[in-house]
Amino acid sequence: MADSQEYVPPRVWTWAKPNGGTFASINRPIAGPTHDKDLPVGRHPLQLYSLGTPNGVKVTILLEELLALGHAGAEYDAWLIKIGDGDQFGSGFVAVNPNSKIPALLDRSGPKPIRVFESGSILLYLAEKFGAFLPTDIATRTEALNWLFWQMGSAPYLGGGFGHFYAYAPTKIEYAIDRFAMEVKRQLDVLDRRLAESPYLAGDDYTIADIAVFPWYGGLVKGWSYGAAEFLSVQDYAHVQRWADAILARPAVQRGRMVNRVQGKPDKQLHERHDASDFETRTQDKIADAPA
Repeated sequence: MADSQEYVPPRVWTWAKPNGGTFASINRPIAGPTHDKDLPVGRHPLQLYSLGTPNGVKVTILLEELLALGHAGAEYDAWLIKIGDGDQFGSGFVAVNPNSKIPALLDRSGPKPIRVFESGSILLYLAEKFGAFLPTDIATRTEALNWLFWQMGSAPYLGGGFGHFYAYAPTKIEYAIDRFAMEVKRQLDVLDRRLAESPYLAGDDYTIADIAVFPWYGGLVKGWSYGAAEFLSVQDYAHVQRWADAILARPAVQRGRMVNRVQGKPDKQLHERHDASDFETRTQDKIADAPA
């Protein structure tokens, strides 16, 4: 439905009250920690603090892909950050990511820990650290980075724009839903046209560009996002569908999608990941069935 009355912005905006909606309790106009809380540290060099959202899944997919290639140094501990509970505003998390968003990575393999935040930066950091999933020739590398940065710039229109107003906002605003639906369909058309030309976004090979784009746009066309598949006619994007199916068939992708996941089937949820065996022994269905 349309707005019942026109909103007239004040001369100066002030945060008079929470704006409602699903994420009202964690939205605020200032940065910094709200409470003191140290982050846990496991035994592996790479410490990931995250949640199984599209941005979080990018990183766990890449880590599982690196391990599948035999990069033992990519072993990692994945700790669950419950954003609904405000874990991202703890002092320890803010020290790793001052933007208080998941995912955040701490690389403790060197003499001094290196913090890495923003999912695209984490993908690029890991790809360069291990020399994998990022082409070395300048033309193909640049094409991969083109699509990586395309995703970083485009996904806010999908998640914060379309997803928010279609699924999470306290009221349905026709103008906002129409505006962002138009943009998301344009983005899907951009992807579909590119994937009509090549198997993967950078060309013949699977790269961090595909890993970045898949959880957002692959998830959208497979019907995982916002209950909006029919609304957006996702079946029309045949090349995106083909590409998403090819990526989803990869075992490392299937594992990566489970890590830090808190929704869906219990056997597909691995709240924390500290060892490869956790996929067999520590999923939520196994924990729920374990004797007290």
